[in-house]
Amino acid sequence: MGRYVVRRLLQMIPVFIGSTFLIFFMVYALGDPVAAMFGDRAPDPATAAQIRRDLYLDQPLGKQYLHYMGQIFQGNFGTAFNGQSVTELMASAFPVTLRLTLVAIVLEMLVGITLGVFSGLRRGRGIDTSVLLLSLIVVSVPTFVSGYLLQFVFGVRWAWAAPSVAPEAPLNELLLPGLVLALVSLAYVTRLTRTSIAENARADYVRTALAKGLPRHRVITRHLLRNSLIPVVTFIGTDIGALMGGAIVTERIFNIHGVGFQLYQGILRQNSPTVVGFVTILVLVFLLANLLVDLLYAVLDPRIRYA
Repeated sequence: MGRYVVRRLLQMIPVFIGSTFLIFFMVYALGDPVAAMFGDRAPDPATAAQIRRDLYLDQPLGKQYLHYMGQIFQGNFGTAFNGQSVTELMASAFPVTLRLTLVAIVLEMLVGITLGVFSGLRRGRGIDTSVLLLSLIVVSVPTFVSGYLLQFVFGVRWAWAAPSVAPEAPLNELLLPGLVLALVSLAYVTRLTRTSIAENARADYVRTALAKGLPRHRVITRHLLRNSLIPVVTFIGTDIGALMGGAIVTERIFNIHGVGFQLYQGILRQNSPTVVGFVTILVLVFLLANLLVDLLYAVLDPRIRYA
């Protein structure tokens, strides 16, 4: 297992370099950060040249990328165009987004897997049809529609939750935004769990376990559920990074100044250091989440062993 983890960590290095270089290229080579700093005003040529020298933008793109990577390993992600350090923006944005993602993942697992198990064990019955129909409706409704609707009903009309959330908000205040963020993924988890449960319920090992006299609940929890959760864990693991980076709509609706909000502001204002810095961290989150998923396979299925 240890050698496998080391091997996977080494494999992550070229993936990280390739991903960050692609992001760096798209942001810096396809746009002019200096022109973006001045907006509609044309900068003085001498001033623009000095800024390019200060930001290392007068060098070839390869040297710019190597300089950027060297700064990253020193903990320096650059300075946003408003003069604030990107590291400071990360320190204020990532904690609330991490809490929001945690709430969304927990809701996905608790509600999605539970509905999927009940639906899969009752395949073809009324509850199965209802769950499939409900999940299809949730997937079909855009996040901004469901977000504003839930915000109006629970936050404004009934006042059960805060319609806007502060950065230091506790987990209980993030339940409604977390639900909005998790809705589409929750529907996918439900359908994926239902399909996997329904398929494995007819497997030989399940029939053998029941024939031996094992209690039905033990067969479901110890055998059926563990084998059926492998594709679900794969989806949830890859969804962690997607939820953090894709929280732009949810954070805009609830006025949460998290990662999605900072990315939106960075893209809107063409703030290149902010966009590249935040996306670089999200790449690391994706890679670590995939590694964690691979390690969980061995926990769920004892037949899987890593040399």
